[in-house]
Amino acid sequence: MSAIAPKLTVIIPVYNGSAVLTQALTALTASRVKPYELLVVDDGSTDDSAAVAERYWARVLHTEKQSGPAHARNLGAQSATGDVLFFLDADVCVHPNTMELVSDAFADAGLDALIGSYDDDPAEPDFLSQYKNLMHCFVHHTSRSEACTFWSGCGAIRREVFFAYSGFNESYDRPAIEDIELGYRLTEAGRRIVLDRNVQVKHLKRWSFWNLLKTDIFDRGIPWTELILRDKHMPNDLNIQLSQRVSVALVYVLTLFGMACSIYWRGYFLTPLFAFVFFLLGRYWLDGAAKRSKAVLLTMFGTGLLIVGLAWWHRMMGIIPLVVLTFPALLLRHRYELKHGTRGLMLKIVTVLYFVLALAVIGKYLPHHPLALPAALILLLVLVLNSQFYIFLAEKRGRWFTLAAIPFHLLYHFYNGLSFAMGLVRHTWRHAFQRSTVQATSDHGQR
Repeated sequence: MSAIAPKLTVIIPVYNGSAVLTQALTALTASRVKPYELLVVDDGSTDDSAAVAERYWARVLHTEKQSGPAHARNLGAQSATGDVLFFLDADVCVHPNTMELVSDAFADAGLDALIGSYDDDPAEPDFLSQYKNLMHCFVHHTSRSEACTFWSGCGAIRREVFFAYSGFNESYDRPAIEDIELGYRLTEAGRRIVLDRNVQVKHLKRWSFWNLLKTDIFDRGIPWTELILRDKHMPNDLNIQLSQRVSVALVYVLTLFGMACSIYWRGYFLTPLFAFVFFLLGRYWLDGAAKRSKAVLLTMFGTGLLIVGLAWWHRMMGIIPLVVLTFPALLLRHRYELKHGTRGLMLKIVTVLYFVLALAVIGKYLPHHPLALPAALILLLVLVLNSQFYIFLAEKRGRWFTLAAIPFHLLYHFYNGLSFAMGLVRHTWRHAFQRSTVQATSDHGQR
């Protein structure tokens, strides 16, 4: 006798997201298994998000004011009547089998919650969106099946379990780590959360450089650090597994070596270093040119002019023509791909030869000194520690995409360390302030 399928209530919070919400709800209508109940919580939108939801026969709830996704999801959960609450972000599209897989999973009475992942084919084609969403996909696909946290972008939980642990913490009044915090409470209580890699959604978000930094540092990194310090527990999983912690430490050691080399050799070290990073970012520059992104193009031309100026000042004449020729080379490559829709063998050969020549010229100008050797070895160790991610990127988007991703990934480790330091300071300050407040109250009461 087969188990009775649980009733799934889909809950989607939205704030001014009518464009992506349309795609998300269209995907739900194409599901093999339809939700028992569809709730869209409008968190103070000023666009037509609510009207879009109503066109898809969703029951629309409204917050009194913009209060953040934690409050919006809790409000949806309070109105839900299904056995399982399936939380989705407004900017994700379920696959045709996503709902079916979630329903089948909860036939297991021992399962309390389940999370999925982004797929490996992000909707937005630009470099940063591809890079960021593929990183999320890789992290979830290489983490443990028995999860230690929850994810509200694509996460389901039994209704009675959700309310037994008071739902999302509404002190997070903007998108942050309210889902991770709930997951930690569930795990600490011995509840079972499973990460099912087959449960996938397509992410529609378009990332910009500054939005990526803001989200990773202020919305995720700092509050996640405070949560770790609060609970005095750092699980070896997801973004904070041991290899990632070691990578952060090594990147800071590498930064110290880089600073020492910069002080010792000044421009004689910085010029070839900047040129090396400039050539690594070729795929990123190409994407910016293709999309006519003013920010990327200005950064590319500004960086190129800086390198040319430094090379001229320090008489590194071999670097100048390589940097100058990069601009027409990228333009020609873009035009060729636009015309033929692919990269021919001859274009690949020319690109490889040009890159090898650039590395040879840069290597000629790098200081040959024992101090540079430890820095090179540390960089190599970081690359080895993260090699599986780079292999994954190469398989999905090619070698040139992967080379351009490496500087961004090193930056990612750098600002993760910065986030941890800022979170530590903030946690210590709050703890000291609370302790002084309690002490002052106690002293006042004794008088």
